[in-house]
Formats: sequence, C-alpha cells, structure tokens
Amino acid sequence: MSELVIRIKYHGDTPPIEKIAVGDWIDLRAAEDVELKAGEWRPISLGVSMQLPKGYEAHILPRSSTFKRWGVILPNAMGIIDESYCGDNDIWHFGALAMRDTMICKGDRICQFRIMEKMPALRFEEVQVLGNADRGGFGSTGDK
Repeated sequence: MSELVIRIKYHGDTPPIEKIAVGDWIDLRAAEDVELKAGEWRPISLGVSMQLPKGYEAHILPRSSTFKRWGVILPNAMGIIDESYCGDNDIWHFGALAMRDTMICKGDRICQFRIMEKMPALRFEEVQVLGNADRGGFGSTGDK
C-alpha cells in the first residue's frame, strides 16, 4: 500500500501527532484547558491545521473513553473536514457538548481521526417508480 502525505501545521506548543502502533485511527489532543458546565457546548481547539491529500476527507470522532472520562459527546455524531479546509489558520476543533460539569486539560486525547476517500461525483436521475419492494420504514427491522 502506498503512503499518503498529510501536511500539518502546529499552533502554539501542540505536541506532534503520532500514529498509534495498532489501528487506523490517529488521536488528537485538546490544545487548551476547557471547563464546561453540564449542557454547555464549545468547540475545543486541537491545535493543528492540515492539508489532506487530494481526493480525501477527514472523519473526526470521540475516542471510546471520551464520554467515560469527561462526560462530553460530539453532538453532530461525526466531524467531517474536507480537503478545501487547508489554510494556515483553518484550525481543527472538536465540538464538545458536556453532559456533566467537566474539565478537559490541554494535552488530553479527546478525539481521533482517519482519512477516507471522498465520495465520487453523483448524478440524480428522477423517476416516478423505483420498482423495488418496500422494507417497512424507519425502525422496522425489529429489535431482537
């Protein structure tokens, strides 16, 4: 498999990103101390700007321990950064919604990312009938 290059600019004294030895995801750290009250939302700086390879986008998600340790969730489920967000000051953030009062410290590994190929160009073809069997609607496949 060929190796892709991501150009990265660190802001302030953000420590260099290191890929973990096992797995495909790369941890990102809070670049600031953040105190949040329950119900408060705030974008937390990750202290990096990146230029992704052409044709790729980044997917940012919480780490498996993020909610357990800090009680925060990413309310839009996933952060997506496309290849056009690549300026010197296009700093990556993690949008944290606090479910309880919490303190996130600078350097805490609060989220992770990976890059994926962008969706290919699409064209929509309008039809009156799709000609397929109906499956029953949202939530209709059962719960057991």
